[in-house]
Amino acid sequence: MTPRRPIAAATEPRWLRWLLIGLALAFLAVNLALPLVIVFASALSKGVDVYLAAIAEPDARAALRLTLGVAAIAVPLNIAFGLAASWAIAKFDFRGRSLLVTFIDLPFSVSPVVSGLIFVLVFGAEGWFGPWLRDHDVKIIFAVPGIILATLFVTFPFVARELIPLMEEQGREAEEAALSLGASGLVTFLRVTLPNIRWGLLYGVLLCNARAMGEFGAVSVVSGHIRGRTNTLPLHIEIVYNEYDFVAAFAVASLLAGLALVTLVVKTLLEWRHAEALAGRHF
Repeated sequence: MTPRRPIAAATEPRWLRWLLIGLALAFLAVNLALPLVIVFASALSKGVDVYLAAIAEPDARAALRLTLGVAAIAVPLNIAFGLAASWAIAKFDFRGRSLLVTFIDLPFSVSPVVSGLIFVLVFGAEGWFGPWLRDHDVKIIFAVPGIILATLFVTFPFVARELIPLMEEQGREAEEAALSLGASGLVTFLRVTLPNIRWGLLYGVLLCNARAMGEFGAVSVVSGHIRGRTNTLPLHIEIVYNEYDFVAAFAVASLLAGLALVTLVVKTLLEWRHAEALAGRHF
C-alpha cells in the first residue's frame, strides 16, 4: 500500500500576511497609541508644575478617592457574586438556570444611561421608595450609595461571565471525587475549584475593576455632579473640560489612562503566567 503523502497546510501569500499585520498595527496606532500620546502631551503642554497642580487640586483628589473607593466596594462584591453564580450555574442543575444566565447578561444589553435612570425612578425623590427614604433621611440618588449601586449593576457580569465557561469546560468530576472522599462543600471549593479557576478569576477581576473606574453613563445619571462629593474621575474630567480648562482635563484624564495602562500590564502578565502554567502542565 502506497503511503499517503501529508497534506500541505494552506497558507496565505506573504504579502497578504504583511498587509494584514500592517493594517492591524495602523489601527492600534490610530485608536490606542495616538490618543494616549495626545492625552499625556496635552496634560504636560504647560509644564510639569501646571500638571501637578491640576492633579493636586482638591476636587480632583476627591474624585480620585471616590473612584478608587467605589471600585474597592464594587469589585469585592462582584467577586462574591461571580463566584457564587458561576459555581451554581456550572456545577448544579436547577430550575431557572437559564433565567439566571439571562439576568447576568442583562447589563450588557441595557444602556448604562438607562440603568442609571432606572435607579432614579426607584430610589429618587419621586421614585417608588423615594418618600420612605426621605422620611428616614436616607440618601441614595445624588449620593455615594447611588454611585455604588450603578457601578455594581454595570460591572457584575464581568467576573461571572469569565468564570462560567471556564467552570463548565472543567466539568464536575474533580468536585464529585472530592465530595465522595468526604470533603465538605467549602473545602471542595477552596482546595479543588478555586485553584483551577484562579487565572480566570483574576482576569475577570481586572476587567471588572477597569469598568468600575471608567464608568460614565450610569454614574452620571445618579451622581448629581456635586463637585468634591459625587464626581468620579470621568465626571470630573467632563466638568473641567466643559469649563475650557483643557490642561486640567487632560491631566486628570492621564490619571485615568495611567490606571487603565496598569490594568492592561497586569492583564498581560496574568495571561503570560497562565500560558506558561498551561505549557508546564502539558509538558
